[in-house]
Amino acid sequence: MQLYLPIADLPVNIFLVLAMGAAVGFVSGMFGIGGGFLMTPLLIFIGITPAVAVASVASHIAASSFSGALSYWRRRAIDPALASVLLCGGVTGTALGVWTFTQLRALGQLDLMIALSYVVLLTTVGSLMFSEGLRALMRTRRGAVPPRRTHSWVHGLPLKMRFKRSKIYLSVIPVVIVGIVIGFIGAIMGIGGGFILVPIMIYLLRVPTSTVIGTSMVLTLVTMLIATLLHAVTNHLVDAVLALILMVGGVTGAQFGARAGQKIRGEQLRLLLGLLILSVGVRFAIELVIRPEDLFTIRELGVSG
Repeated sequence: MQLYLPIADLPVNIFLVLAMGAAVGFVSGMFGIGGGFLMTPLLIFIGITPAVAVASVASHIAASSFSGALSYWRRRAIDPALASVLLCGGVTGTALGVWTFTQLRALGQLDLMIALSYVVLLTTVGSLMFSEGLRALMRTRRGAVPPRRTHSWVHGLPLKMRFKRSKIYLSVIPVVIVGIVIGFIGAIMGIGGGFILVPIMIYLLRVPTSTVIGTSMVLTLVTMLIATLLHAVTNHLVDAVLALILMVGGVTGAQFGARAGQKIRGEQLRLLLGLLILSVGVRFAIELVIRPEDLFTIRELGVSG
């Protein structure tokens, strides 16, 4: 069954898009991430222009993050102070990202920028997560004790603030910078950034795992909501029909993914997530090198008028 997408300007199989939304929702529910790093490439692979894919997926991520953030808020697993400082940087980064997005689109370099960003980011993060998960799995099998965490140079920076819910005393400088980076790449690449933000908060900022996921979801919710609004107003690229179909499939798949994730150990989840991220990055690289004409469509919206 074919359905015409008005903003993407092409017909798609509604069952294929629903299946994609369900599959990404399953992955999101299993790993506790937004799934934008997977959904945006999948949309590009079926012929939707990178610009429309990025803008439309942002709304899908915002909707998914809302239910998750609400659940964590009820469980008091969100640090309001830490989320507020992150948002100071996140809002700035998102606005800067949308501005950069618009400039690259006007120059006709947006598709290439998105593709290269995915290749570099996903292969790097995927490799690091896969190797860390593999080491953790080997330590568990040997019965070794995990290495003790120590404070890094980040904890010696000035302008410190006490985050009571997370029970940490930390400089606001790295927190704001992290927010800016996540907001910027989220606006350009159509990803919530949870798979990057959570490891940074745990391993670099030493935020307790009890508040990490909920706090990161607040940042994802607000930055993706702002990115959606800015993309819709400045670039007119948000395809509401596409976003709605993805939401329906995503909500359904997330329920099954959450159940599956509860049956897998933490180190196994990190290993699988790293392998998944790395696989998407490698696939993007192959498409970029071997078949660039399939990855990039000449009919980039906005360039042609």
